[in-house]
Amino acid sequence: MDSTHTREEEVTQPSSAAVHPASVEVDLPPMVPGQYKVIRRNGKTTAFDPSKISIAMTKAFLAVEGNAAAASSRIHETVQELTEQVVGALKRNRTHGDTFHIEDIQDQVELALMRGGHHRVARSYVLYREGQAQERARKKSEQAEGQAESNEILVAYPDGEQRPFDFAAARRTIEDACFDTEHVAADLIIEEMSRNLYSGMKAGDVNSVAVMSARTLGERDPNYSFVAARLLLVKLWSEALRFLNREDAMDLGGDARYEAYFPDYIQRACKLELLDPRLANEFDLERLGQALRAGRDRQFNHLGLQTLYDRYFVHSDAVRIELPQAFFMRVAMGLSLNEIDQDTRAIEFYDLLSSFDFMSSTPTLFNSGTLYPQLSSCYLTTVADDLHGIFEAIQDNAMLSKFAGGLGNDWTPVRAMGSHIKGTNGKSQGVVPFLKVASDTAVAVNQGGKRKGAVCAYLETWHLDIEEFLELRKNTGDDRRRTHDMNTANWVPDLFMRRVKDNAHWTLFSPDEAGDLHDLFGAEFERKYLEYEAAAEAGRMRVHKRVEAVQLWRKMINMLYETGHPWLAFKDPCNIRSPQQHVGRVHSSNLCTEITLNTSANEIAVCNLGSVNLARHVGGDGLDLGKLEKTVATAMRMLDNVIDCNYYSVKKARASNMRHRPVGLGVMGFQDALYKLRLPYAGKHAVAFADRSMEAVSYFAIKASADLAEERGAYSSFKGSLWSKGVLPIDSMRLLAGERGEMLKADTSATMDWDALRERVKAVGMRNSNTMAIAPTATISNICGVTQSIEPTYQNLFVKSNLSGEFTVVNTYLRDDLRKLDLWDEVMVHDLKYYDGSVQQIDRIPAELRELYATAFEIDPRWLVEAAARRQKWIDQSQSLNLYMAEPSGKKMSNLYQLAWVRGLKTTYYLRSLAATHVEKSTLDKTDSKLNAVSRNTQGTAVCMMDEDCEACQ
Repeated sequence: MDSTHTREEEVTQPSSAAVHPASVEVDLPPMVPGQYKVIRRNGKTTAFDPSKISIAMTKAFLAVEGNAAAASSRIHETVQELTEQVVGALKRNRTHGDTFHIEDIQDQVELALMRGGHHRVARSYVLYREGQAQERARKKSEQAEGQAESNEILVAYPDGEQRPFDFAAARRTIEDACFDTEHVAADLIIEEMSRNLYSGMKAGDVNSVAVMSARTLGERDPNYSFVAARLLLVKLWSEALRFLNREDAMDLGGDARYEAYFPDYIQRACKLELLDPRLANEFDLERLGQALRAGRDRQFNHLGLQTLYDRYFVHSDAVRIELPQAFFMRVAMGLSLNEIDQDTRAIEFYDLLSSFDFMSSTPTLFNSGTLYPQLSSCYLTTVADDLHGIFEAIQDNAMLSKFAGGLGNDWTPVRAMGSHIKGTNGKSQGVVPFLKVASDTAVAVNQGGKRKGAVCAYLETWHLDIEEFLELRKNTGDDRRRTHDMNTANWVPDLFMRRVKDNAHWTLFSPDEAGDLHDLFGAEFERKYLEYEAAAEAGRMRVHKRVEAVQLWRKMINMLYETGHPWLAFKDPCNIRSPQQHVGRVHSSNLCTEITLNTSANEIAVCNLGSVNLARHVGGDGLDLGKLEKTVATAMRMLDNVIDCNYYSVKKARASNMRHRPVGLGVMGFQDALYKLRLPYAGKHAVAFADRSMEAVSYFAIKASADLAEERGAYSSFKGSLWSKGVLPIDSMRLLAGERGEMLKADTSATMDWDALRERVKAVGMRNSNTMAIAPTATISNICGVTQSIEPTYQNLFVKSNLSGEFTVVNTYLRDDLRKLDLWDEVMVHDLKYYDGSVQQIDRIPAELRELYATAFEIDPRWLVEAAARRQKWIDQSQSLNLYMAEPSGKKMSNLYQLAWVRGLKTTYYLRSLAATHVEKSTLDKTDSKLNAVSRNTQGTAVCMMDEDCEACQ
């Protein structure tokens, strides 16, 4: 905004009191001259000056609060903070310079005012903007045609020539993107696009403007997100075909275009050493190209396709040469390399992935078919109690993280602070200093340059350093003994939980004196633990500490509330129900708490993940068991193939994976399935569906692994396992009940023919030591356009931020229901924004819909535990279970986690609560509900370091 801009183009309304610009101080980071520009309403550009925002915002406050506020330091500080928020939002993902439309700046000012709770100022500002818009419309209608300013837009092409923008061609493209899509209007997109064009714009940026214009309308109707994705596809095709010198294929349509492109893409990518040359040499590329279904490109919403574009597609010199269906086929080919009939299997795998019925985890999607196919999601290690072992484990972390693996480290064997060091006759500093090194390593070695490195450290509750371990994520204290970039989890034995219940004491030991506790569980752990307690009381232990179990439990709960860590995972059910207890022990879980595999100094556990999309397996008659069985059979074959195709950067990981062959089949879209079945999440019917759907997945997964064992042979350590004894996951609940007694209160009902399956498993064996685990799926569920994992809906309308930008997410099921009632309109959208995506206070929405569309923080978290408990009885590993609590307290949290233990859960994940700054809006003037703002005051108590919002754990 320069000095020549008209008064109507100020960011906000003028105050009734004049304020000289020089009187408003601005302390913002310096802007590089010309780096950012503002598009004025006449299409011309001017330099971006953040001080204009600060000045105008000050005027807005003065207009509402009066001249007496001029000298208020509160106003100055508030304006300064809000201006920084606006500038930060505008510059997001625009680090190399860009342009902002004047309306975009005003929108961000409005958002900042609303998020800050300045509703009177925001309301006044909205009314001012509306008045100015009406005044501009009046003046425009009065202008003579000959006096109107020219609106011809010149576009700069790579050859240096500037040519007029072809609005007719743009209209044809946008109308094609809107074809066969309800409730979208090409005219609105074109109107939005027109105001963001300016003379001198590069031709390559025009598509981005079209995409953003469609995306901007997403809150009006989520179908605009699909239009934005199709406009992004135009850019993708242009990039890929130009790179391959196949622009002639642009004249082809549908499947024919893919058929022409695909062989060239594979061959060129192999020559560039981006893909494994076997993909070009061992497959019938013409046959595979003919199998690609272009129509499936139209399934993507913008968030899903943009995520693939930014992070998944194969590229060369920042040019994406891989297209969506080729991407799925490339992944399928990589998983078929060891199949006898490679082409047929590749097509089978492609059909499953591209239909969104099942999706492999992120590492598999990243790397399948490449020169370094690190396809596994999770690695679990045990750290030895000597310097060589400690730093070997840290080196293993670095190598595994380099190729996109998430890490879980068992640190319990490392001796505690104050324990004796025989080699130097000194005293140990304990486990914490080494955790600091591991945390810094995760930051230094990111995952292939694609996302942050991530690790979770586990420590058993009897370890003498447990109290300091609980404080690792605190923002106060000695920063050298803090790990702000590492997740932490507490590995809790049942004996401790009983001591809490009985209000008894608890004794802490150092592993160098009580090391065998590490490998013991159940009754054997309790017997040995009591022996050590007696030895400590008799003075036969060098270092130990006696505490009250309840006090330690309270500290664990308080740290969860304050920092979100350490997570709570339960040692005994993980081991008692482990099929592999005959060859080792489960000492920890993984980064996302769903993997429960054996680790030792000689074995690094590996798990390969993928998720069934439940929403695609539910119809009018409920769960489609026939389709689900077919999906699970193919998915299990793909997961088993990962083990053989995988690149192992650490030998111990390969040896372990080949010996036991564990996989983790999970689910996503659980909330979508409930919507289709018209079942509220908080209710016994949803719990029953969680039970029956997981029973079916469990049955078909075990059956598929047995079928693979008959075809390929059982895994090498099968003999002696629970499987070999006919003890399936549902049966292992009896083992846990035998150890727990009355302390286990869990449902054990079943409906399928488990007797026949037990006999088959004993007869032919199992291909995989473990078969199921429910992962978070945040990123792959974005790709498929469904709710993640087993999560309830976060909000019915909110802004999602990730590495690809900010996306307005609208609950399409709610939209459809409200549209049927003629309630979906601009007022409803504004009210949803105002109430943070909640429908509970919108009285015109029927009560049954308010119940159905209750959001995560509106559901009693005990329902989450009850549903998880029903799933857990069927799962041989565990599940990433986030718990949501709107108003947490120590008592509520304590009761919730004790309920999780009593119900037999193995692990828990994040505790998410409403931020302390959340504004209670029910007391405000309801007229403010129509302001154009999306409030995002809700947040978790901690942020997963794996990725933006725990995305990429996949």
